[in-house]
Amino acid sequence: MLRLNTLQQQIDLICRFHPWYGALLTQKGIDPRHTELSELPLMTEDILAHYYFTQESRTEAGLSVYKTSGTSSGIRKAIYYSEEDDESYIESKTACFQEWLEGSLADVKKALADMGTGHAASTALTIFGRLGLQADSLSYALPIEDHIEGLQRFQPDLLYTMPSILDAIVAAAPEPGHFGIKKIILVGEIAPLEWQANMAERFGIGTGDILDTYGSIEIGAIASYSHVLGQYVITDGIYAEAVPAEQIDPRFEPLQDNEAVLVLTSYVRSMFPAIRFVTYDVVRDFQTVEVNGQRRQCFSCISKRIGTDLKHGEKISLYDIENVVNQFVKDAELRVRLRDNKLSVRIKSKSLREELLVHIQNAIEHKIAEIGQMIQNRMLSGIEVTRAAEDEQLERGTVKSKKLYF
Repeated sequence: MLRLNTLQQQIDLICRFHPWYGALLTQKGIDPRHTELSELPLMTEDILAHYYFTQESRTEAGLSVYKTSGTSSGIRKAIYYSEEDDESYIESKTACFQEWLEGSLADVKKALADMGTGHAASTALTIFGRLGLQADSLSYALPIEDHIEGLQRFQPDLLYTMPSILDAIVAAAPEPGHFGIKKIILVGEIAPLEWQANMAERFGIGTGDILDTYGSIEIGAIASYSHVLGQYVITDGIYAEAVPAEQIDPRFEPLQDNEAVLVLTSYVRSMFPAIRFVTYDVVRDFQTVEVNGQRRQCFSCISKRIGTDLKHGEKISLYDIENVVNQFVKDAELRVRLRDNKLSVRIKSKSLREELLVHIQNAIEHKIAEIGQMIQNRMLSGIEVTRAAEDEQLERGTVKSKKLYF
């Protein structure tokens, strides 16, 4: 549990930068000076959409802003980092990579970042510089052939990338082992252990030579996989809770006995109200273990997401997809599926004409410009859009009839 004084300091910090949070606590009858973490409100999508993701922009000096998918109001999310937030993130990632590479840095001299866009991409070269590595990066705007050429030219010892991009590289390169890559660090989409083992074999390295890291644009660095423990270990500076889905929203269906929704409190973040932030990621086997005399929180894997955001190279929300489809047909019922980093949309509608499917697909793919660019350059798989028969029974979700299916 977070120490009470640490929690109160963080509440004070968040109230200073986000006055609405203090008003929210007052509205709920919570005294921030005398409260425990479990008494604080869960930072859900609805609360953030109402208070944080608004049209009003922050104007403080030195802020970085990252735009992600849309909300129910149609506003694209803007997430801010202060210079201190950025430094905390860079320090955390640098320490994580250095610990993992311990004993291997003599063999790892060059690192290449192939990351798409966003916070992880913008900080990669700084992190590698602190590790003393010769570093370069590839732009998501380049076609896959240029990524292959860049790998052949630079011959990195370490590749820092996303699972979807690694899939594209392997599909385009007949012999990935010829790149000479010794280590791979992943961030972004879910990377199952079986998939990691397959990738390790394709690159001619061991499974222990792949480090899967887990983070989010809202929180920053969250966890990394320990091959020794066989667990994802929560990073320093974050306190995690495993919360039943129906406690977050009574309309959510109960999860399996060993599953729960990950809720995070960061005490190194200031420009995002990361107190009991609901990730909507479902983790398995959440527990606290002792590692080198320290108690560490961990989980075995992320099994799925239950919220409205999903990751296809970059974040895209169900709201974005719905808004696009509703421009073409007004009676659509949707089911969105994400499997093996491939996104599909199934539409049930009496008014949908067959020739509209290709136009809907193109509009969804380009709703987030970065996703459209990556699909065009074959860094991501295209988004499949298909029609359901009028008498077809689509799988039912319980939250506003919306659910991601895996």
